[in-house]
Amino acid sequence: MGKASSAVANSLVEWHRMVAAKDFAALPALLHPDACFRSPMALKPYHSAQAVALILGTVVGVFEDFVYGREFVSADGINVVLEFSARVGDKQLKGIDMIRFDDEGRIVDFEVMIRPFNSLQALGVEMGMRLGQVLPAFKAAKPVA
Repeated sequence: MGKASSAVANSLVEWHRMVAAKDFAALPALLHPDACFRSPMALKPYHSAQAVALILGTVVGVFEDFVYGREFVSADGINVVLEFSARVGDKQLKGIDMIRFDDEGRIVDFEVMIRPFNSLQALGVEMGMRLGQVLPAFKAAKPVA
């Protein structure tokens, strides 16, 4: 494993601050305008910084007892995996955030994987109730990098 570039390390510090405070007001500054979010519930990704900010800002209100555990950085210093645990209602879950940054430390790609399946379903229900009418607009056909 590698070490995060200084720009990525600075962004990670800000990311962890936002998560701890449950305040994502500063998130748009960390996002590349063409950022992409890959949901554990959907095959096609959501495109745009606006979509990523909306999804991450909403999920912070769904997760309870959220805590990050291990952190892994790729050899190139721009890809990071953050392991987390949380709860949705009475369902415990484990997951990872796989985040790719650009050279300026902006989030380009944010992918989430969650287990077990029943916890993922509970998360999907909650997110669907909060964003179900809004998110489909962000799935416009766009090439996947």
